[in-house]
Amino acid sequence: MATYVTTEMHTGGEPFRIVEKGYPEIPGDTILDKINYLKKEFDHPRKLIMWEPRGHFDMFGAILVPPDLPEADIGVIFINNEGYFPMCGHGVISLGRYMVDKGLAKNLTIPETVVKIQCPCGLVEARVQYDGKKSGAVSFLSVPSFLYAKEVSVEVPEYGKIVVDVSFGGGFFALVPASQFNMNIKSSASKIRAAVGATLEQLRKDYKVAHPDCSDLSYMHGAIITDGKDEYSEEVTANCCVFADRMLDRSPCGSGVTSRIAQQFGRGLIKLGQTRTFESITGATFKAKPVKSVKCGDYDAVIVEVTGNGYYTGTSTFTLEEDDIIGRGFLLS
Repeated sequence: MATYVTTEMHTGGEPFRIVEKGYPEIPGDTILDKINYLKKEFDHPRKLIMWEPRGHFDMFGAILVPPDLPEADIGVIFINNEGYFPMCGHGVISLGRYMVDKGLAKNLTIPETVVKIQCPCGLVEARVQYDGKKSGAVSFLSVPSFLYAKEVSVEVPEYGKIVVDVSFGGGFFALVPASQFNMNIKSSASKIRAAVGATLEQLRKDYKVAHPDCSDLSYMHGAIITDGKDEYSEEVTANCCVFADRMLDRSPCGSGVTSRIAQQFGRGLIKLGQTRTFESITGATFKAKPVKSVKCGDYDAVIVEVTGNGYYTGTSTFTLEEDDIIGRGFLLS
């Protein structure tokens, strides 16, 4: 009988299921090699852990693996309803706390402990508030992020011509104001999922992206509907990310927020050091700011700092009996 042990967390309402036990050693010299192995040879545990009856359509999680970068404290493979994800900011925020509380960081320091997490998209540095007993808010520095393309047009069935910017923030995201759908950012989750999901699927068919340094990242990972408030302001700005197989992010989306800052920076709408607050569909907020100009291939890129809070919700032990066919995983969207 297969058994999997997890710690359950959430960031801004978005679940984060950390798989602690159950996976055997995953072959591969790099994290991307390990992901390719899982995709081809060993995908069934992801379905068991993410899908019903143990998970649900919008479940998100992580498998902890040894890093292949010597400076990293841990390696992580992000999993969801569709498969494997290159970057997860809400996951990094919860995982930063987890690393400190479990004593997995190389050096515990007060009032802040640095945790280096090797994500599929690259090394991400998280700084965790720590008073010697309890961890708190987490800030992370993104991989080089950049505005990839402006005003990309796509014909979306039922919605007509939709124009998006495409930005990279650990994954490629299309960014579109809610006004293009004749919607409000506070519209129902089902309406947002339908409109943004249809746009994402059409973009995947009609528009190709190419990361300058890593072909494995050349995929349209998500689409983000916004309130259109892209110019810098101290006013809160709202957005909602739909990604993978029409998953709807309950948090402001860490990699999505990174992508929005990269878009705004690329358009000259925000300066280094200026902090913005991003609100999600649950009312949760992340703070983010561009902190350093860099290059990514030929692109003018930026390092973005994102800050938020993750929380524990419990622990789980999942089992699978050999004759339980349905229990191997299914999805109802």
